[in-house]
Amino acid sequence: MKDYLQTFPDSPVAFTMIAIDGNMNGDPFKMSDTYRVRLSDFWMDQYPVTQALWEYVMRDTDMVNPSYFKGANRPVENVSWNDIDQLFLPRLNEDTKNNRPANTIYRLPTEAEWEYAARGGKYWDKYPFEYAGSNKLEEVGWYRKNSQNETQVVGLKTSNLLGLYDMSGNVWEWCSDWYDEDFYSSSTAKVSVNPTGPTMGSYRVNRGGGWSYYERNCRSTLRSNDWPGYRDDDVGLRLVLSFSVV
Repeated sequence: MKDYLQTFPDSPVAFTMIAIDGNMNGDPFKMSDTYRVRLSDFWMDQYPVTQALWEYVMRDTDMVNPSYFKGANRPVENVSWNDIDQLFLPRLNEDTKNNRPANTIYRLPTEAEWEYAARGGKYWDKYPFEYAGSNKLEEVGWYRKNSQNETQVVGLKTSNLLGLYDMSGNVWEWCSDWYDEDFYSSSTAKVSVNPTGPTMGSYRVNRGGGWSYYERNCRSTLRSNDWPGYRDDDVGLRLVLSFSVV
């Protein structure tokens, strides 16, 4: 696969989807002491979804831009998992149905995809960084000590090894999975293939930390969660494009 530039015929808004090589034929990805994962190839947005993209997709609705910290190239925030799943993604997929790779769909990343990408994909074992691209959060992320108490324009810090920006800090990013604190430790599979998390739950996973949090909350391995209707000024999203529907 190659990186993919998503454009729209009637708007200057565009965004780049980075090709992420999976590990179906390689060593399993280690998400915990006991949980091992194999993933298919997928694309992931170079940046968190910006307000410019959200505004275009959600035009002519009452959620054109719910963000507290306004700025076209800042990440959109104050969006719930339900807003994304029920409103934003259906509209985005409709807008791009004739203008994206055949048989693909835009969706939220699974928790496994998110962590695999944040930790450098196929480079995860060779470069075991604590944050997405570095052992120094200051180099790659906006957090409590450097954010000036607000979100920042995407892409100003250093990317990780895959060319993904802002995966540590700036805004938390929703994942598709239901949250279960014991999901990893209770798994009986030696290796899980394209895992999608628990089949039910009360909360959805989010990852990455945000502008108002300390270093420990922005680690690539940290798991967090909120109820699907939750909105806050430090919670946004990042897109995945794949050949499968989760």
